[in-house]
Amino acid sequence: MHRSIRNTVSVVLGIAVLGTAGAFWLASNGKTVAKGQPAPTLIPVEATSAVKSDVPVYLNGLGTVQAFNTVTVKAKVDGELQQVLFTEGQSVKKGDLLAVIDPRPFQAAFDQASAKMVQDQANLDNDKVILQRDKKLTAQQFTTVETTQTQQSTVAQLQAQIAQDAAAKDSAAVSLSYTQMIAPVDGRTGIRLVDQGNYVHAADTTGIVVITQTQPISVVSTLPEDDLAAVRAAQEAGPVTVTAFTRDGSTNLGEGTLSVIDNEIDQTSGTMRLKSTFPNIDEKLWPGQFVDIRLQQKVVHQAVTVPSAALERGQDGFFVYVIKPDNTVEVRSIQPGQIADGHAVIESGLASGERVVTSGQYRLEAGARISIQDTPSQTTRLGDGGMERG
Repeated sequence: MHRSIRNTVSVVLGIAVLGTAGAFWLASNGKTVAKGQPAPTLIPVEATSAVKSDVPVYLNGLGTVQAFNTVTVKAKVDGELQQVLFTEGQSVKKGDLLAVIDPRPFQAAFDQASAKMVQDQANLDNDKVILQRDKKLTAQQFTTVETTQTQQSTVAQLQAQIAQDAAAKDSAAVSLSYTQMIAPVDGRTGIRLVDQGNYVHAADTTGIVVITQTQPISVVSTLPEDDLAAVRAAQEAGPVTVTAFTRDGSTNLGEGTLSVIDNEIDQTSGTMRLKSTFPNIDEKLWPGQFVDIRLQQKVVHQAVTVPSAALERGQDGFFVYVIKPDNTVEVRSIQPGQIADGHAVIESGLASGERVVTSGQYRLEAGARISIQDTPSQTTRLGDGGMERG
């Protein structure tokens, strides 16, 4: 009986020990599970602040570069082309000698006209002396009035002949001067059209060479007719700046000024033509080249701007993720204005200084917690790019 009691006590003690151990294990395991639960995840994003800037607004169009002046240098007299004094592609100044036509026939004609004028002048001087003598004799009644009148008529005829001789001499001088072919404008010569030694004619249509004036140079561009009022308003406000770019938009080819708006709209395309003038000092613009044109329409002063990467489009329009002080995000509907060169003008819905998410939005929703990595400031880039229309 004592053995039975001891066995019972042993069993009870064992159960108590196992129960205590089990309770301890459960409590320990529960703490482990609680500690293993992950903390709320912070979503990494890039962000920047909305800023106020003066933003130029541009109108975009396509243009063609045209030489400011294009002149075909042609022969004005017939003769042998004795000398070609220019190099193809050479820059020339107005008045530079380009070529020489054989001057000998024209020099002879000039000399002959000069000699004829000297001869007639001598005859005129002699007849004037005779006329003075006849006038004295008529006064003394040693000769008739008719004789004096005849001599006076002879003097008048010779005076007319002298005037004719002077005109013939001037004409010969002009023809002689045409044997020297000079540059009529500053510019650059093209490919030579006639070789030295050929006989050229005043009636030739091809000419000797074509000179194109590239400094300054013109660009003729088009814009939609709907932009007419904006362009005219810009022109009335002062000189309108026009910038030319390569067709891919990567290279700035120079800045110029709007010169004229064409006086009619092209009804077939619904566009207006503009002509702009560029100094083209470095000759990046070349006649016949196709370019993109940006015309500065106006400047929006103190506009709120953000990188265009911050803008998201939803069913109800555009929105941005605005960062709150507790590093959570808020979905904010906004009204964007002009968007260009990686930046957007915000017309409503966002204030200067508020921070917006610019990268990582695809993981966000309202109230999400974030960790922020700032993006470079946009302020310095705004003045260079501006906003565009068209």
